[in-house]
Amino acid sequence: MKLIRELLFATLVALLCLPAWAQQPDINRYTLFTGFDYMVSPARNLTERGFESDFGVTAKPWLGLGVDVGIITGAGTISGSETVYAPAVNGLLGPGAAGSLHVPFNSNTYTFAAGPQFYLRKWEKITFLVRPGFGGMHESADITFPASLAPIFQVLQLAPPSAHQTDIELFFGVGGGVDINVTRAVGLRFTTDWVNTHLFSNLLTPRQNYVRFAIGPTFRWGHLGGEHSMR
Repeated sequence: MKLIRELLFATLVALLCLPAWAQQPDINRYTLFTGFDYMVSPARNLTERGFESDFGVTAKPWLGLGVDVGIITGAGTISGSETVYAPAVNGLLGPGAAGSLHVPFNSNTYTFAAGPQFYLRKWEKITFLVRPGFGGMHESADITFPASLAPIFQVLQLAPPSAHQTDIELFFGVGGGVDINVTRAVGLRFTTDWVNTHLFSNLLTPRQNYVRFAIGPTFRWGHLGGEHSMR
């Protein structure tokens, strides 16, 4: 996870330092991406799949502004050691006891983000992009509590959390990808993003890392025109 963050950050810094003259000709002004979305959150063993869409406007050959939304669903498990109940459970059952408790859940996640995208257009058939990740994440989770947890909550004299949880939080991160330009108007995009947030802080103590992969077609139209089109 740390390596992914470092590689994406290094790519972002490198592209920010590139001169704007190394660009492709005939650049489109608008881009629409739609594709398959796969996201994981390792700490919760969460795996989600769904749909992502991104609309971008090219301001300069090396700079665009984009809006991204995603709808994904999946399932994972919550470790007792990462919950606010861990100290009480460890005090009752012994050190490390909370870590042996694993509670499954199903989730639905909605993401939305907006911000700049930086392009490297040195090759006609391939376009590289990097972007900071700023946006929001809304997640709803349905938790299936094992029957063995009920006596523990009774002994601790604690009310169990609701089986249905919802939360919305801001996230930050960084991402990048590549467009394979089939034609001037159509391409195939692969992207990877890392983001960090803290959902369900009433229940979970650590922040969550997410790694997201997407693949799908891009549709481009319009012409940047003027001095930005260089042959």
